[in-house]
Parts: sequence; C-alpha cells; structure tokens
Amino acid sequence: MTDKDTNIASGFGPLLKFWRGVHGLSQETLALCAESSTRHISCLENGKSHPSRSMILKLAEVMKLGDRDSCYLLLAAGYLPTANTVDFHAPEYKWLRKAMMLTLKAMDPYPAALMDRYGGLLMVNKAWVAFNQQALGPERLANMANHFELLFSHQPSSEANDLRKNTLSLILMAMQQEVLLSGDAYFEKILTNLIKHKDVPKDWKQRAANLEPQASFRVQFEIEGTLHHFFNVSQMVGALGPTSFISEPRLSINTLYPVDPELDLSKYLDKEFSHPLLPY
Repeated sequence: MTDKDTNIASGFGPLLKFWRGVHGLSQETLALCAESSTRHISCLENGKSHPSRSMILKLAEVMKLGDRDSCYLLLAAGYLPTANTVDFHAPEYKWLRKAMMLTLKAMDPYPAALMDRYGGLLMVNKAWVAFNQQALGPERLANMANHFELLFSHQPSSEANDLRKNTLSLILMAMQQEVLLSGDAYFEKILTNLIKHKDVPKDWKQRAANLEPQASFRVQFEIEGTLHHFFNVSQMVGALGPTSFISEPRLSINTLYPVDPELDLSKYLDKEFSHPLLPY
C-alpha cells in the first residue's frame, strides 16, 4: 500500500482538520494548547503521522469535543472508544423514562422490553408480562433480570432444533466479540453463564461464523401447547449518526411479532397484570 492509499484510507486527518476549523483554531494554536508542535499537527492532518490514544484525547479536550465527536476521532485512528456509563434511573433522565414508557405502551399487543447494553431489563410493556407469565409464571418472571437469560431459558430444552441453536449461537458470538473488544468483565460474566445452557451447541462458534447477524431473527415460543414462530426485532435507542457511535445510556428495545398474522396476542391483555418493571 502506498502513502497515498494510506492517507485516503484514514479519516483521522480530515476529521481533525474539520474540527480545528469549526473552532477557528490555527495549527499553531492547537499545537500550543495540546502541548505538541505545529509540524506534528500538520503531519496528523495530512496522514503522515499516526496519533497516540492519549494525543487524541488531549486534542478532543482542547477542542471541547463531546462524547460523540471524541468517539469518531478515536475510531478514525483505529482506537476503540470507552463510553462512560450513564444511570438510566438518574433524576435527569426522567424525560427519557417517560418517552420509553410511551414507546413500549404503543407497542401493545406485541411483547416489548427496554434493556441496557448488557441485556439488563429496564422497562417492559403489558404484552411482555402477559406473554411471558403464561410460560414462566408471575414469580419466576418477576425475578428475571436479563433479557438474554430469559431468551435462553424460555423454551423447553428437550429437543433444541437448528433454529434455536443458530439463534443462541449468534447471540453468544455478538457477546464474545464485545468482550474481546472491550475487555468488559461484567459482559464476560454474563457470557460465561449463558454458554453453560444445555441448548447451546458445542459448535456455536462455527455456527455463528457462518451466519450473518441481523436486526431481526426468528425465534419460537410455545403458547397454550402450540409452537409459534416470531420475529425477534431489536432497535437501538440512540443519537443520530454513524452506527459506530451509540449515545449513552446505551439502550435497545426488543419486540416480538408473530410470523402468523392470524395469531391474535391482544386477547391476552384482557386482565390486569403487575410486574416490577411495568410502568403503566
């Protein structure tokens, strides 16, 4: 690869020059504030020099970049950003909790749940409670704190078919790569526990390697003694922009839609339901 190809492939230089222009900083001023040299800033912008992680963070600090734009600078130079954890239940996110409650309520009669980056359940809708209570019972469901644990334990384990094995394999592969990239110990603990589930095939890594993950995949659940197929759809809740940046708190909504249009889930909403995470 030539120097010209390398320069074209790297987006760091153009991003740095762009943000320097936004804030009206000369190369000399930026260099002075970042305790660097004008020559080094010039080399960074034209792709002749590669920045260290600490240098990028210093430049972002000098230019007063927020999480989103600091993230893009790091990614453009080949570094994985480290997101600050945000408490969804903090007082300043009252507006967000209300918005998520209205979103989940609007999804009835389709079961939907709001979760954090680890699959931890934060909010659920009435259809989610009705759907899962008939399979797990109220007490067991109330103690279920993680979406992935729920998904792994929901179905009987007598004869896991290829559809279920492939689904579990894809989930595990997504988690495995997250653990390897981030080194997140909490994520690794969840992954270790899920791998122990008896429906997980021994060749889950090979299965997942041959499958492309999608925002929606098929799952199956038993309702009143009959096995039904559903589309399991995941939607990220975040700021606009490239998918390389997800705003904190990192949330997603998981919804189940029946493949069979004749399957009426609204009939299960006739009675009152209670659950610690049901906000309405």
